[in-house]
Amino acid sequence: MGESKLAGQFFDAAIGLLQEVRDGDSAEISAAGAAIAAAVANGNRLFAFGAGHSSLAAQDVVYRAGGLALMNLLAVPGVVGVDVMPATLGSALERVDGLAGAVLDSSPVKAGDVLIVISLSGRNALPVEMAMNARALGLTVIGVTSVAYATEMKSRHVSGTYLKDHCDIVLDSKIAVGDAELTHEGIEAPFAPASTVVTCALMQATMAAAAEELVRLGVEPPLLRSGNVDGGHEWNGRVMNEYGDRIFYRR
Repeated sequence: MGESKLAGQFFDAAIGLLQEVRDGDSAEISAAGAAIAAAVANGNRLFAFGAGHSSLAAQDVVYRAGGLALMNLLAVPGVVGVDVMPATLGSALERVDGLAGAVLDSSPVKAGDVLIVISLSGRNALPVEMAMNARALGLTVIGVTSVAYATEMKSRHVSGTYLKDHCDIVLDSKIAVGDAELTHEGIEAPFAPASTVVTCALMQATMAAAAEELVRLGVEPPLLRSGNVDGGHEWNGRVMNEYGDRIFYRR
């Protein structure tokens, strides 16, 4: 078989989007990195939240080699992955009013902490209320979303607002409404979503900016190393012992 034309088109689309967010979101990425670095340096904590497939980008920066040890997943039961049965329940829970408040009230978040809220559409009640309530509690909120949805789709929150309206910093993934990059004759639905590729890249770029800012502040970035490299477990043990009071995925 020869090279797939559609596979190549997807790579081209993803590369184009990555270039677009690199250039278009550079100031916001730096600001988000600075906010995260300040929280680390000042003794505060870091959390990331996403529902459905948006949770993949949140999970990508939690407890991983090359990542900040202090990044914690703010989990909402039933919406973090597609393992909930039926899978459609996760989508339904994203539209439930009051769920975000209940989660935050029972979580360890405090004023001064940073919460990254990831939602491609930013229109459902859960991410909107998560950002809204977190800011009311005194957290710095970084939103990762596609701003296009706010101009083309109606909000599902009673306020009529979107995730982007309740954030201190917004990273725009530039993903088109529908999250499908390709069309093809003989295929009725658009396909090949790129939101995970782009959103994960935005998250990792932000973590890199945070590490750079920590060095500027004279703070050694609390990074984890791979457990599959000699010395990795010992390194990680030292980092986790030093920052154990701000790491919640071990408890």
